[in-house]
Amino acid sequence: MLTTWMTPLSKYRLYIVTAIVIAFLALVGSQMASGATVPVDLMITNGLVVTMDSALTVIEGGSVAVDKGEIVAVGPASAMKDRYVATRTIDAAGKLVMPGLVNSHTHAAMTLFRGLADDLPLDTWLTKHIWPAEAKFITPASVRIGANLALAEMIRSGTTTFSDMYFFADELAQAAKTAGVRGVVGEAVLDFPTPDSKSPQESFAAIEKLAAKWKNDPLIMIAVAPHSPYTCSPETLKSAKKLADTLGLPLIIHVSETRKEVSDITGKYGVPPFKHLDRLDFFGGTVIVAHAVYPTPDEIRLMAEKKVGVAHNPESNMKLASGVAPVPEMLRAGIAVGLGTDGAASNNNLNMFKEMNAAALLQKVSRLEPTAMTARETVTAATIGGAKVLGLEKRIGSLENGKRADLIIIDLNRPHLVPLYDVYSLLVYAANGADVETVFIEGRPVMENRKLLTLDEGSVMREAQKLALKIPILRDSPVVSYKASHE
Repeated sequence: MLTTWMTPLSKYRLYIVTAIVIAFLALVGSQMASGATVPVDLMITNGLVVTMDSALTVIEGGSVAVDKGEIVAVGPASAMKDRYVATRTIDAAGKLVMPGLVNSHTHAAMTLFRGLADDLPLDTWLTKHIWPAEAKFITPASVRIGANLALAEMIRSGTTTFSDMYFFADELAQAAKTAGVRGVVGEAVLDFPTPDSKSPQESFAAIEKLAAKWKNDPLIMIAVAPHSPYTCSPETLKSAKKLADTLGLPLIIHVSETRKEVSDITGKYGVPPFKHLDRLDFFGGTVIVAHAVYPTPDEIRLMAEKKVGVAHNPESNMKLASGVAPVPEMLRAGIAVGLGTDGAASNNNLNMFKEMNAAALLQKVSRLEPTAMTARETVTAATIGGAKVLGLEKRIGSLENGKRADLIIIDLNRPHLVPLYDVYSLLVYAANGADVETVFIEGRPVMENRKLLTLDEGSVMREAQKLALKIPILRDSPVVSYKASHE
């Protein structure tokens, strides 16, 4: 018996503690039985709540209760009004409340190269323009400036989580943390020197330090990001996988983006890109594949079997004429598919509402089939689908009890959003990023009534414009020439 070896004094203390615990539990039980109110930090009430849960529940006149950054209840406002008492209440009557959008693939700091080299094929765009510009102008300071510009754009258009691959990843992580935006931040790895590393080994060493620095951060997750099978040798890819497994980090990689890539990889290794990676035991764990435009049917089955997540980038794929990804086939195979904007140099925006619209319309017109990708499938890809791709579906992507309070409020009192028959149709075919009114991440407001709260928007844009004038783009542009001559 526990008390046989205890002193009389310690027994007395144990009895007191036990009595207090029993009294407390009795009090809590009686309060719950009597319907006593539960204190919470925030109540968003009377809105059209689009939960994106497994049943795609939509609640007219719904409420979301948030406490300490966590969603504690979602339901009809009439049933919740007497149950919860909030420090702050937002009346969302005439507004739509939904999960924040998940941008499953981007290069945030490339906002600095928006419009730098348009109307070019990927190979020319990348090797003749982007890589030379990066070699000269990408520094810790420029990444910070470009990242802040991207974060402002993403917040304004309702993105609360993004997945990134770029250089000087710590600068992006710091910027995202300050802005209050959730990020999977990948440090890019290539076989040739990059702006921040002379070799893959240097990149891997940097990733180890980043992983230790940001471990258990509520917003930032570090990732290992080998660029692609055509810029990383088998040895580099194996090392990247080993590091990711050792540290418990996600992998981010571009795969099967163009016909040329597929042809080159097949010619060099005897199999197409996904099978090449499988031979290297690259899959397993959280692997975020960007593009996947040209997987074969066998590779689609392989992706489903290995639980590979796909970040579909329709606007970038269209602009670079890369092709049309077989999204319906991937969805039917059970592959998690999210949406990504790619970088602003190849899109040229980070607006996930535009990405949703493009994703749905592209599948329809390319197949001459109006049902090819439905509005529901598209909104799913932009929310819970993207969360699954990033391995974060237990934390974000839907409005459900126990998940983090990443949500957005959309003003429905706008001419292009009236009338409302189907909420998913409205979000994909009518709404746009400018309709987002308020954004919460981890229960913290980062934009309210269209005013950014965590970034000085004017200063961010001025810094970016000042830096852009130093980048040698097409100086025959009358706008650029005028600004340069008057700077």
